[in-house]
This record gives sequence, structure tokens and C-alpha cells, in this order.
Amino acid sequence: MGLFDKFKKTEEKETLKTHNLGGCIITKSLDDGTSKLKWIFREESVNPVDNGWRALGDTDTEEYINVPENNLVVDFDRLVEIEPAVLAIYDMPVGTDLEFDSQRKVFIDSNTGK
Repeated sequence: MGLFDKFKKTEEKETLKTHNLGGCIITKSLDDGTSKLKWIFREESVNPVDNGWRALGDTDTEEYINVPENNLVVDFDRLVEIEPAVLAIYDMPVGTDLEFDSQRKVFIDSNTGK
């Protein structure tokens, strides 16, 4: 190894970046990969950078999500990295409430079943 080899630029892992789609709240289990996306809904934003999306995993219980430390504010890019299909629903309005079928990669309206 030459003297300056340690300063050579290393190839960075390329990640999917959607940019400027705001922040959202996801559960820690989604972030660490111990659950898969199951429910996603959109509420009124609480501040200008919040896009209102909230995502829960298939193993998340009411007790789990009621613990503040189990919920994370992340950039929407992070949710896209977890499940790219969320880009298809990004523009849906406040009040949207969906269940994600990970086998078929489709969203089902929780109110209508469609």
C-alpha cells in the first residue's frame, strides 16, 4: 500500500434517492428489517418538512407503536429504500389508509378493500 492509498476515494454504495419528499414516521422494526411494510397512512403534516406519511410493520403491535422510542422520523428516501413501491402512492391525499400486500406488491385501501 502506497503512502496515499488510504486517501483514495472508495466506491460509495449507490442508494436510491428520491430527494426532497420530506420526512415521515416509521417504526423501528421497519428500519432495522425485523418487520416488513404492512400498513401506511397519511395524516396532516405537523411541520413543513413532514409529508404526513406513517408506516407500520407486519409484526408491530399497538403496545409496540405506543412506545415513543419505537417510532422514528426518517427521510422518505429511507422508506423508499425499505419498500420502493411506496413511490407509487406518494401523492395520495391526507386521509389515505392502505394495507400493503408484500406478496403481490399492491396496496389495498383499508376502508374499501379495493
